[in-house]
Amino acid sequence: MSLIGTGRFVLNISVPLVLEYEEVLLRDGLQLGLTSQDVDDLLDAICALADHHQIHFLLRPFLRDEKDEMLLELAVASSCDYLVTYNKRDFRGAEKFGIRVVDAREFLQVIGEIA
Repeated sequence: MSLIGTGRFVLNISVPLVLEYEEVLLRDGLQLGLTSQDVDDLLDAICALADHHQIHFLLRPFLRDEKDEMLLELAVASSCDYLVTYNKRDFRGAEKFGIRVVDAREFLQVIGEIA
């Protein structure tokens, strides 16, 4: 999170993704020590620093988990090289769109942040 806005990579968001972030953070935020104001501030920062994209749900169905479709569609709409997730197996086939699915550690290695 501390690398967002540093220019090391571009963060892409859509309205459905921000709404999902909000839902998860409000649901699980207490376990992370976040107040609702912290969640609002974090989402505001992400929205201010990220590139915004509209998605049109043209690829569906492509993935086995329909809840993941919006992420793939955002990655395609924003011409992403990488989709960062710990749920890599559910994004099998993303390479057909030129997108490499990696976890956070792999991505940090790609951008040279860790060895």
